[in-house]
Amino acid sequence: MMNLLKTAFAFLLFCAISFCASAQEEQRWDKTVSGKEHPNIQWFKDAKFGMFIHWGLFSQTGGTWNGKNYYGISEWMMNRGKIPAADYATIAKKFNPTKFNAKEWAQVAKDAGMKYMVVTAKHHEGFAMYDSKASDFNIVKATPYGKDPMKPLSEAVRAAGLKFGFYYSQYLDWHEPNGGGNKWDFDDAKKDTKSYYRTKSIPQIKELLSNYGPLGVIWFDMPGGLTKEETQSLIDDARRIQPGCLISSRVGNGLGDFKDYGDGEVPATPVSGAWEALFTHNDSWGYSKYDYNFKTPKELIRLLATVASKGGNLILNVGPDSTGRMPEYSIKYLREVGQWLKVNGDAIYGTTAGLIAPQPWGVSTTKQGKLYLHIFDRPKNGMLLVPGLNASVKKAYTLAGRQPLVYTKQGSDIYIKLPSLTDSRNTVVILDVSPASAASDTKPITVSSQFDSNPLDAINAKLSGKTEAKSITYSYYFGDWKHTTCLVNMATPQDAATFNLRVTEPGDYKITLEYACDDQQSKQEGILNINGKDYPFETLTANNYDSHKPLMFLKQTVAIVSIGKAGNYSLNIKPMRNGKELFKLKTIWMDPVH
Repeated sequence: MMNLLKTAFAFLLFCAISFCASAQEEQRWDKTVSGKEHPNIQWFKDAKFGMFIHWGLFSQTGGTWNGKNYYGISEWMMNRGKIPAADYATIAKKFNPTKFNAKEWAQVAKDAGMKYMVVTAKHHEGFAMYDSKASDFNIVKATPYGKDPMKPLSEAVRAAGLKFGFYYSQYLDWHEPNGGGNKWDFDDAKKDTKSYYRTKSIPQIKELLSNYGPLGVIWFDMPGGLTKEETQSLIDDARRIQPGCLISSRVGNGLGDFKDYGDGEVPATPVSGAWEALFTHNDSWGYSKYDYNFKTPKELIRLLATVASKGGNLILNVGPDSTGRMPEYSIKYLREVGQWLKVNGDAIYGTTAGLIAPQPWGVSTTKQGKLYLHIFDRPKNGMLLVPGLNASVKKAYTLAGRQPLVYTKQGSDIYIKLPSLTDSRNTVVILDVSPASAASDTKPITVSSQFDSNPLDAINAKLSGKTEAKSITYSYYFGDWKHTTCLVNMATPQDAATFNLRVTEPGDYKITLEYACDDQQSKQEGILNINGKDYPFETLTANNYDSHKPLMFLKQTVAIVSIGKAGNYSLNIKPMRNGKELFKLKTIWMDPVH
């Protein structure tokens, strides 16, 4: 009995810790906005692609302190190592970015096809990367460099035709006794947070707004220590200085002008209004000596198209080193993305969410009178199905070269004869349409033997009982956040998920479940039903969920099913009997057997 009580207590403690961690992440990743559209918001909605730059004292160490490598996001090394503020401040004596060239940075962003840049003016370490009168802990007064790089950078970025903005960590400041976050040097109970805001945070925000010309964005991070009224007062002051400057949702208290999702998060479905998905080019935001996991041009192009297909912007981060140089892979790969955008930019800039839900071939974006089809994978027979389009099609052609394409209309379906792809990363096809409206969310998911895999994602299921589609947050290295929408809370036969399918060709299909499963959930039975036949299965262990550890998804094939003819089908999945949560179901794959 005692062991049972200990196990139960440990489980409850784990749940409490996970809940607190999740709640803290939601607070620091405030996605709520004021609901009042800023009069200067349109440029932001149209921009679609921006550059984030994390640069600070953390760039000097590159994630290493006293011979120890801190894998993960390097800009949090001071916090992770509980490095005393006085010791950490000595880094400034070596920080001398003599190879920094503002015009080169601006040119890289422009060459990449980016429309705005946001750079860290002060990160959580408390060090100002500009000439601050509010604190001597800054690049001009505390380093041998002795110059303000933000002045020439702001001018160079605007001269290149891009909007310029500052990132500012308004609450976390590990250098200051009254700043948020540093509990290893300073007693939280003795902190006067209001004094910190009054003497450093707010004065520095006003310096940034006053001394660097017109700003497109002030990008706040890590809200805390202010009431909604106090946050509104801060915003009112900012508006008086720069009325055209947009404010990110992480200002807190639901008062931002645009939504910023969690680090590395893309919403599962299209979102209205102005918003950003923020990703870093490798795994760390700040420069890391040993992080070479850079996203390829293909990955970046498809990520940009996917974000645009949901109606948002992609702001992509690079982390320059202590000399002021951007990573060579970032420069090289971003310029390749820029070359793709020179040809295909019309399918990204100024677009809104696609009229067609994601298909086995790719995603779509929309502009007045035009539907852009982003083709990631060509159907094997060359016939591209655009299902359920509520529009009259006038013309079909490739964006690159404006090559006319033959198409036919069958009911609400469009079939396009597609030659070989002009760009294997993303070939864009344009449909001139009139009028056009978004496809219904109830449209069935396309399953076709013309593609190697057909994903049935959690967000597309019709739910019953207590089943929920929920975004699960986890990480690989420290701070390397991942987000995956999964079906959760399936614990009884009444807790089910149903996928409505449109199978375009008859044949055999291999069905594979992709899910995460804790030890306590494994060895439970579930039932998958399709075409009137049950396929029972037993869950397998993946790993135990912890938001600060990797969440491992396993793929378990449960059946090969035969579809006798093309048509609409229903796939249902549920627990066989009452029990614990069956699993966290990410995707069901239907792969044709050739």
